[in-house]
Amino acid sequence: WELQKIFGLSDDVKVSCTAVRVPTLRAHSEAIVIETEEPVDPAEARELLKNADGVKVVDDPASLKYPMPLNATGEYDVEVGRIRQSLIFGKHGLEFFVSGDQLLRGAALNAVIIAEQAVAARLSV
Repeated sequence: WELQKIFGLSDDVKVSCTAVRVPTLRAHSEAIVIETEEPVDPAEARELLKNADGVKVVDDPASLKYPMPLNATGEYDVEVGRIRQSLIFGKHGLEFFVSGDQLLRGAALNAVIIAEQAVAARLSV
């Protein structure tokens, strides 16, 4: 609604954004928007993410608790929050914000985890 107010845009112009002030040491953060084939409920996605390995849901806007790079630094889990229905894709999308320590949970560790899972799957066949 901020852009619509500032630029006098009509309600049919859909703009989605996430703004944060980010104190950062060595963590990366991303605002992510996804489109899904089936309708998706933010509450269901939040519960699914709470049970995912390597993920810590930090999503309590009433208490001003969001993923922050400063809090993610030194942690192996990636923080995810600000989980909400997409303004652009409606019921067929979500928007969320993630922060993770780039040294502890970067591409290298993810590659090792994927390789370990592939080996475990091959051994169980």
